[in-house]
Amino acid sequence: MARAWMKAALAGMAIMAMTAPVHAADTIKIGVPGAHSGDLVSYGMPSLNAARIVADEYNAKGGILGKQIEIVAEDDQCKPELGTNAATKVLSEGAVAVMGSICSGATKAALPIYNDAKIVSISPSATTPELTQKGDHPYFFRTIASDDVSGHLAGSFAKDKLGLKKVALLHDKGDYGRGFVNYAREMLEKGGVQIVLEEGITPGAVDYGAVIQKIRKAGADGIIFGGYHPEASKLVQQLAKKKIDIPFIGPDGVKDEQFIKVAGKNAEGVYATGPTDVSKLPMNIQAHENHKKKYGTEPGAFYDNAYSATVALLEAIKAAGSTDSQKIMEALRTNMVDTPLGKIKFDAKGDAEGIGFSIYEVKDGKFVELK
Repeated sequence: MARAWMKAALAGMAIMAMTAPVHAADTIKIGVPGAHSGDLVSYGMPSLNAARIVADEYNAKGGILGKQIEIVAEDDQCKPELGTNAATKVLSEGAVAVMGSICSGATKAALPIYNDAKIVSISPSATTPELTQKGDHPYFFRTIASDDVSGHLAGSFAKDKLGLKKVALLHDKGDYGRGFVNYAREMLEKGGVQIVLEEGITPGAVDYGAVIQKIRKAGADGIIFGGYHPEASKLVQQLAKKKIDIPFIGPDGVKDEQFIKVAGKNAEGVYATGPTDVSKLPMNIQAHENHKKKYGTEPGAFYDNAYSATVALLEAIKAAGSTDSQKIMEALRTNMVDTPLGKIKFDAKGDAEGIGFSIYEVKDGKFVELK
């Protein structure tokens, strides 16, 4: 009987060993939610590529805290309803910190989940000001300036550099697009520029003919658009067909090579805000070389910001000597870190210090920073 009992006990222990959840004690998991498919994949994949490249670099040097870095990727397509799913999945996979999400809407949807779990997240590209300014998301950081900076810059540029007098404001009805336009309006109205039209458009629509007709009828001498490159490319193409030749200014969501590819010749002369050019920095040059070596191409939008966010996160874990969120946050706020964006640390709200925006113009098929 004793022998039979022992055999049964050993068998039960074997079954438990096979079926119990396994948490890889030898890895530090970093969640990377973002647009890994869909219309905005050109934003999400460069960020995922950046995270993977940085993880490879650290792993080749022995990892952190004696452990290898493991990237846990989840696709949210930049959609709020998928953002919550992606957040839940990366945490269920054991992520101790997050580099993402990409778009403001998906980020806003995911943050309550990270807050409840007391997990630090750093976005390379979510620019809605309220994400840091209201204090509702204490575990959130970002490596990009916010929409108030971007929108004010666009409004000032339209008023002071282009001399516009009658502006049409268009947006995609989302947090990001509407916010950018609202901040641009502040600068326009302060300068006495007349807002002759404000209209929300439907993302994904095929024809924007009705709103283009309103622009013509309003007599606008320029357009400021808040939204992403798929809608922007359609708008500039349809404006050209209607022979409406006026300046078009968009946010960093338009400053993407995919916009130029889709809009073609109609992209020429379009203006967009974007992170200040840091391409001459040695670490930035090396980061781009790393992407070309691994993927065979130049990286896309927000790659620099995502690379920097991943480096900052891993360096904070190293400095903290722990994956404890409170210690990671303290390190993010106090330690200067070398990144492709330059030396950065974060303020009390979670915004990276010293990071700004510039105006870019499409010239000969390329976005060129205007000095």
